[in-house]
Amino acid sequence: MANPKYPIGIQTFEKIIEEGFIYVDKTRFIAELIRQNGYYFLSRPRRFGKSLLLSTLHAYFDGKRELFKGLYLNSADVDWEPTPVLHFDLNSENYQVENGLEIILNHQLKRYEEIYGVTSPAQSIATRFATLIEAASVKTGKKVAVLVDEYDKPLLNVEDSPHILDKNQAILKSFFGNLKSMDRFIKFGFITGVARFNKVSIFSDINNLKDISLNNKYADICGVTQEELLKYFRIGISKLKDNLNVSFERGIELLRQNYDGYLFSEKGSRLFNPYSLIYALDDSEILPYWYETATPTFLAKRIKKSGVILPSLDRTVCTRAQLLATGIDNEVPLGLMFQTGYLTIDSYDPDLESYTLRFPNREVRIGFAEQLYHLYVPDTNTTEYPFGLINFKRALAEGNPEDFMARLQALCKSAAFESHNEDNYRNIVWLLCTLCGSDSQAERHSYRGRSDLEVKTRNYIYVFEFKYNGSVEEAMQQIHSRDYAGQYTFNHRKVFLIGANFSTKSDTKGLSDWRIEKIKP
Repeated sequence: MANPKYPIGIQTFEKIIEEGFIYVDKTRFIAELIRQNGYYFLSRPRRFGKSLLLSTLHAYFDGKRELFKGLYLNSADVDWEPTPVLHFDLNSENYQVENGLEIILNHQLKRYEEIYGVTSPAQSIATRFATLIEAASVKTGKKVAVLVDEYDKPLLNVEDSPHILDKNQAILKSFFGNLKSMDRFIKFGFITGVARFNKVSIFSDINNLKDISLNNKYADICGVTQEELLKYFRIGISKLKDNLNVSFERGIELLRQNYDGYLFSEKGSRLFNPYSLIYALDDSEILPYWYETATPTFLAKRIKKSGVILPSLDRTVCTRAQLLATGIDNEVPLGLMFQTGYLTIDSYDPDLESYTLRFPNREVRIGFAEQLYHLYVPDTNTTEYPFGLINFKRALAEGNPEDFMARLQALCKSAAFESHNEDNYRNIVWLLCTLCGSDSQAERHSYRGRSDLEVKTRNYIYVFEFKYNGSVEEAMQQIHSRDYAGQYTFNHRKVFLIGANFSTKSDTKGLSDWRIEKIKP
């Protein structure tokens, strides 16, 4: 296809197929699911293909085999007899209003009640759902398929409204309880969302619900693998590389650095975010598409409130239980960060049964840092404000670390800086440097140790070592003795070594002193 059509904003399988949009064939997973005829739950980040997956399942249960021509499912050994489908989409933004969840469920229930002849619906949402399931099965003479998309949106969107949150939890608990009590009328069930709210017992009554979120067999059910990228998107990559004036291989590398890296089980494939990928290929640009539309502000506030040291999140270690225990009352929400897409699996240790997590790519790391920085330091978008990001970025981009450090010192002494402790200093510096460099990394490994922070811009490299209630001399001595900058001997960029000391003492609070050495050229 000379001019491929990308399904921008389209999550309906039927429309994608009939109008000739690119569709990455994931139907081999559907074949496996429907052979089991069970109840499933899948957690994936927002805009990662969950809605399209349910739409594809819906088309299959409708018996629309003609849509699957050329796809795996068309030749699979499955039953194509139509099945009644009850498909609920909770991906709405109206949950902040009183009774928002009830209004949305009422609207969707009413539509199906008209189809299946329920003329005198019950009063409660849960009872109406039970009546509908039985009516659909009795009228058609077949068991029904129940599909629920983004079930947790009514919870995540009202975290700051406890009374609405409690009410929505109760409604969903009774609603989903029908998957067990009405089991004799149900053939298949599939629920998607970001988080499994096990601590508030939303699914406690459904003991036959299988969570496939970390299942090796279904790890690649959403997202785009490297193999799929090359199979379906070669023309888009060619146009991207032409627009950016880079090689084909460099075009792939830029896509990988910005949108790849997600891993949802220890034996899965690294996955590209499909939302950002198709936007980038459609525009032939590398921009933060997913971050601009999918960032949950409640999560950033929770992380700041927890007091976690931000650099420690990258390469943090946790258990499987922590990845799944994503209830809203967790102090440091590692599981929620994983399920929302801000952290992903880096590696798995079978002996310790533990996962090492990391930020999946540059788009996520920078987007995460930007939102948190706005919470730590207000009014950061104005050039007049001395602590605005643009001023820090300009200092490093122009090779002026003195200005960067002077502004940082002033920031530490300002009212905007809430807490004078080592953790807060670490967080501010990490946020600043992550946002100011095209490539930055805390505790970067070298052959003789780990530097505190390294930041790379187009023309400069900055190697930082920080001390707390120590001395600048100690910091510089460590940089030299461990040869942190040795790896950049043949790099074309100018290299600055920066040693700094932060003090928590009452008379010298903040960034007390620093030293800068330029070693290249």
